[in-house]
Amino acid sequence: MLNPHRYDPAIIDYMIHPPIMDVLAELFEEEPLASQSMFYFKPPGAKGQALHQDNYYLKVSPGNCMAAWVAIDPADQENGGMLVVPGTSNLEILCPHEADPEQSFTNEEVDVPEGLIAVPMNMQAGDTLFFNGSVIHGSYPNNSSSRFRRAFIAHYAGISSVKVMEDTLYDRQGNVILREVDESSIPCGTEFASYTSKDYY
Repeated sequence: MLNPHRYDPAIIDYMIHPPIMDVLAELFEEEPLASQSMFYFKPPGAKGQALHQDNYYLKVSPGNCMAAWVAIDPADQENGGMLVVPGTSNLEILCPHEADPEQSFTNEEVDVPEGLIAVPMNMQAGDTLFFNGSVIHGSYPNNSSSRFRRAFIAHYAGISSVKVMEDTLYDRQGNVILREVDESSIPCGTEFASYTSKDYY
């Protein structure tokens, strides 16, 4: 489910939860602004998500976006947990290519740079993983027989950002902060990955 906070404003309170905003302020070294929310249900049998970089889509500039990925259920390799590529937090935004539709519900994928590997992020319910928009990450298919892998994810920009994909952001008090929408073409001449509502349920 993409941007549930647009339909239930109470979700904004989760996006700007003070402990989350405090960590983000340290990572950004400035005040964060909440931009985008997502909720993944990921039932048994659901596809994974191909490796990608968030700022390819969020287009925060100057600077980078940041994600707070909150596990609602325990997440591991069997039920579709996350995997990340350590050493990519300072990587430039890479050109994606077509993903395997049998494995991923998204249609674009980036390659793991030579010498690096993707590693699983086993998480317990309530664990939160923070990472910037350059980090290559994705998720496994849910191959379990009965375990959901629900997660709430929010994306953020630093207060000094000028352009983002979403024009309406929120500060830690819940005030609406407007930014210019980045309408520039996406690198490499590709298009945004096409999602439908069923991809998020």
